Amino acid sequence: MTYLTGFHAIEERIKADVACGPLLVAKAGPRAKELVSLAVNNKIRVDRVGTFDLDGLAPNHRGIALQVEDDDGRADISLEEFIAGLGERRNALVLILDEITDPHNYGAILRCCDQFGADLVLGRNRRSAKNADIISKTSAGAVSWVPQAETPNLVRAMEDLKEAGFWIYGADMQGEAVHTKDLTGRTALVLGSEGAGLSRLLRERCDAMVGIPSVGRIDSLNVSVAAGVLLYEVSRQKVDARQRS
Repeated sequence: MTYLTGFHAIEERIKADVACGPLLVAKAGPRAKELVSLAVNNKIRVDRVGTFDLDGLAPNHRGIALQVEDDDGRADISLEEFIAGLGERRNALVLILDEITDPHNYGAILRCCDQFGADLVLGRNRRSAKNADIISKTSAGAVSWVPQAETPNLVRAMEDLKEAGFWIYGADMQGEAVHTKDLTGRTALVLGSEGAGLSRLLRERCDAMVGIPSVGRIDSLNVSVAAGVLLYEVSRQKVDARQRS
């Protein structure tokens, strides 16, 4: 069993109406009282526990913890369901993650996806970050809202996206400046792992490589920061295109 301890993580998990509970409360400060009320309103059981007991279950708690299943609260969907649900929709944004293993990075990326309107996060199953509490905390609860899919074969998944009309852009510091590319329409961005970057097979199947122009002395951005910049640029272009139409 897993326990969420971040205030935002608990709040968003309850609001998302994903099966969870009970809510364990050892210290009822002002923020905890708000979460207790939210849980009661959503028919989630609230249990009063001792601080010592909660220490054993969720060592990083701040007086409150939400019990969840052994997952990370993902809004799961299959890639096939996602593509089928697009219908005639012309604009969509998918973020493909090639083995992002740090849960802090994964959570931060999900927060960016929520803010900039990504429609799906697609990763490789068994090779992506796993830690419900850290992901929920660093995503500020966005994990409960951003649709996510997993696949055993990202290469095949990219081909499926191409067949559905997506243009796929890999992130690389040596790539073409991202703002020079047309990122409207059905767009997918591919980000590589924290250490190795994009794998050769995925790189070969990208339509183009895009980079973020920079002037710093350090050779690259953290992957979650890069994701935020790239997602913002896609979002900006899509908004501009809607305003022109």
